Amino acid sequence: MTRCVWDGLIGQERVVSHLRGAAESGTVAHAYLFVGPTGAGKKSAARALACTLFCDDGGCGSCGDCRRVRAGSHPDLHIFAPEGVTYVVGQIRDIVRDVHLRPAEASRKVYIIEGADRFNDASASAFLKTLEEPPADVVMVLIAREFEDVLPTIASRCRIVRFAPVPPSVARALVMERSGAGETEAQAALAASDGVIPRAIEFLGSPGRRNARSTILGILKRLAVMDGHDVLMAARELLGAVRAPVEEMKSAQAEEAERVREFLSRGVMSDLEKRQKRELTAREREGVTEIMSVTESWVRDCLVMARGAAELVDNVDAADATAEVARVLSTPAALRALDAVGRARQRMAYNVSPQLAVEAMLFDIQEVLRCPR
Repeated sequence: MTRCVWDGLIGQERVVSHLRGAAESGTVAHAYLFVGPTGAGKKSAARALACTLFCDDGGCGSCGDCRRVRAGSHPDLHIFAPEGVTYVVGQIRDIVRDVHLRPAEASRKVYIIEGADRFNDASASAFLKTLEEPPADVVMVLIAREFEDVLPTIASRCRIVRFAPVPPSVARALVMERSGAGETEAQAALAASDGVIPRAIEFLGSPGRRNARSTILGILKRLAVMDGHDVLMAARELLGAVRAPVEEMKSAQAEEAERVREFLSRGVMSDLEKRQKRELTAREREGVTEIMSVTESWVRDCLVMARGAAELVDNVDAADATAEVARVLSTPAALRALDAVGRARQRMAYNVSPQLAVEAMLFDIQEVLRCPR
C-alpha cells in the first residue's frame, strides 16, 4: 500500500511501526496512553489506529470507514474531552455505560480520551475497573502531554506510547505540501493551531477561521487606543468571528445526518446527534483557543523582534504593528502579556464563559501595551 492513514504521521516512525504492527498482527492492547508535546500527532495516531481496526484494507485512507473516522462521524469512534477543569464522575459514568454497548457497525469500538492528565481521584476511581478490563471489542486511547501529569493508577493500566516533537521546519513544509499554502501562510496557520499540523491544514481551508485570525490581529493593532466600550465590542466581534466556522461545521453535520438517517437505527442516530453536538461545542472552544493562540504568537513576535530576532516572527503579515510595539516593549512587559493569555486559557479550562475570558485577556494586554516597560 503506497498511501494510507499512517503516512500522515511525520517524524513518528517508531510509533507507526509499533501501532501498525500491533493492528496487523492482532496484538492491539486494550488501553494505550499516548504522551508527547502538542503537535506531535497523538490524536492523528489514535484516529489512524481506529481506521486500521475498522477498515477492511488496513487503513487505506480512502474508504467510507476511513473517511468517517477522519471526519469524526464513525458511530464506533468515540472521542471525549473533559467538560471542565477535570473529568467529573458523572461524565466518566456516561463513558463506562457507553463502553458496554455493542459496536454499531464495526467489530470493535475505539475510545479516544483526551486530557488524560485531568482525572482527579474520584473520576479515576470510577474509571479504573473499565480501563483495566474493558469488553474484548473495545480499544481505549488516552492522550496527555506529560507522562508525569497522569495519575499512576491510570498510567499503570495502559501501554505507554511516547511521541517525539516534530521540528518546526518539518511541520511547516508538510503544511505547505498538503495545503498548497506559501511559507508565510503555513507558518501563521501553525501559530494559530499551536503547531498541530492537521488543525493548521484545516485552518487554511476554512475562510471563517482565517477571518477570525485577521480580526484578532486587527484588534491587537488598535488595542492600545481603544476605550473600555471598544474593548467589550471587540471581544463580541471576536466571538462572532469564531462562531462562523462553527456554523460551517453545523451545516456539514446536518448534511451528513440526512444522508445516513435512513440507514441507521433510532438509537444509533441518537448517538450520532449527541456526538455531533459535542463536536460543535469542541469546535467553538477550539475557535476561542485559536484566538488565544494567535494573540500569544503576536505577543511572542513582538518580543523576539524587540530582541533583534525578526527571523523568528510567525505572523509576517502583521509585522508593521509588531515592529511598532517592539520598539517600546520590554521583556518583563511581554511576559506579563503572555501571562494574560495563559490566564485566559486557564479560565476556559475552568468553564468561564468565552466572552468573559476574552474580555479579560484584552483588557490585561491593553494595560501592557499602554505601559510597555
